[in-house]
Amino acid sequence: MLREINFTDVFKSSFLDNVAAVTVFDMVLALLLAFALGLFIYIIYKKTYAGVMYSSSFGMTLVALTMITTLVILAVTSNVVLSLGMVGALSIVRFRTAIKEPMDIAFLFWSISAGIVLAAGLIPLAVFGSVVIGIVILLFANRKDMTHPYIVVLNVDGHENEKKAVDYLKNRTKRCVTKSKTARKGCVELNLEIRLAEDNTDFINELSDMEGVESAVLVSYNGDYMG
Repeated sequence: MLREINFTDVFKSSFLDNVAAVTVFDMVLALLLAFALGLFIYIIYKKTYAGVMYSSSFGMTLVALTMITTLVILAVTSNVVLSLGMVGALSIVRFRTAIKEPMDIAFLFWSISAGIVLAAGLIPLAVFGSVVIGIVILLFANRKDMTHPYIVVLNVDGHENEKKAVDYLKNRTKRCVTKSKTARKGCVELNLEIRLAEDNTDFINELSDMEGVESAVLVSYNGDYMG
């Protein structure tokens, strides 16, 4: 015969025993530290971003991701059964958002790792590791490199003017390679990849003033490069 479950039996359930598994102080401390580390990661991301269009929502995602990861790991470490269920639940999650910048993946993984290490109780490792990673990213991101590729878009009038403009670029740059060429009646459009010999772009003004050159545009090239 089945025993009737009353209101008292509900409060005796083992589910409510997990309420005290993580103390309020631990929760508040972990979330505050996760917010601080997430904010630090967000600041590093904002200072080192080198893409075309900066997304503030992605920066806030880094803060939220650090806190959410800390919250999940706190729950998992407090209950073995819950950890197994959490693995099964998270395994069905699929993210379809495309990551355009390779460094964005590093920042996402950094946020998740900081949250995991912090929730595991390794606070010095989380703080020290995040500081070291931030310093390394700042050093490499702010390093000026004159060999960074640029694209020059040229519109010239006729073949002779095209040859003069290209020769001028080859003399003023470290490297000049034609990537594409579009020829129309009385007009030639060139896309050339160049490497600067020095940190000075005044040559593009002189190039645009040359006879037969209708326009000259210099664009920083941040895409993938092989060669």
